Amino acid sequence: MGSRGRSRRDREPEPPPEPEPEPVAAEGGRAQRRKLARRVRRRRRTRRAGELPLLVVVALCIALVLKTFLVQAFFIPSGSMEQTIRIGDRVLVDKLTPWFGSDVRRGDVVVFKDPGGWLQGEAARPAQDPVGVKQVKQAMTFIGLLPSADEQDLIKRVIGVGGDTVACCDGRGRVTVNGAPLDEPYVNAGNAPSEIRFEVRVPAGRLFVMGDHRARSADSRFHLDEAFEGTIDENGVVGEAVVIAWPFGHWRRLEQPATFRTVPDQARRGGRDRRGRGRDTPFA
Repeated sequence: MGSRGRSRRDREPEPPPEPEPEPVAAEGGRAQRRKLARRVRRRRRTRRAGELPLLVVVALCIALVLKTFLVQAFFIPSGSMEQTIRIGDRVLVDKLTPWFGSDVRRGDVVVFKDPGGWLQGEAARPAQDPVGVKQVKQAMTFIGLLPSADEQDLIKRVIGVGGDTVACCDGRGRVTVNGAPLDEPYVNAGNAPSEIRFEVRVPAGRLFVMGDHRARSADSRFHLDEAFEGTIDENGVVGEAVVIAWPFGHWRRLEQPATFRTVPDQARRGGRDRRGRGRDTPFA
């Protein structure tokens, strides 16, 4: 019989297919990618560590610019503005608006440089911090992260501006500005508007200031016998106090009281050029 007569059983079985070789190259590629990823992560960590000092410097520069030109925190060491601003409060002072020529308004609470000897009549400065803590606080104060506790500044309320006539008192014991009596709910409870009699015509470019705690404030009334009758130079104003920022329980905005909006710009009656405080009335 020929080959065609062979049965299927007589045929040799076909060998099974050989297994394909392992992708050695692919495995090596995954290892290489993992190694590269680790290297990239190390570079990122190194870059971030190198950027941190730069970010700190930039943040400090921004804080310093804010303190110098925009907003600064101030510590209140005395009770001359109670109960509006209490001892230990921190206020934020707007230093920007004076750069744009904004005029100080009656009723504004302003921080100003000591004209000379005014701080002697205020409360004593807070106790000194121990060595180490003091230096850290000074550094943080310098860049504006902490309020200043030892700058030679005072905080008072503006009662009269250049050209105004400020006097005390009318028939009901009220302070008047250009003849208009002031309703002063911000004056500390139990205080008279003023125990000192005076009448001052405020020179141009100067301000007549008083504390809200009239019995404990060594303000313009205490310096009536000095040059410019106790008024301060507008150029000595650091800025306007706009917010009590700390403590949180005493947070509030400091706005112009409504009574000053009714004061006329022109004096209703001629004021005398100079009136010192009464010799028989002691300053409290």
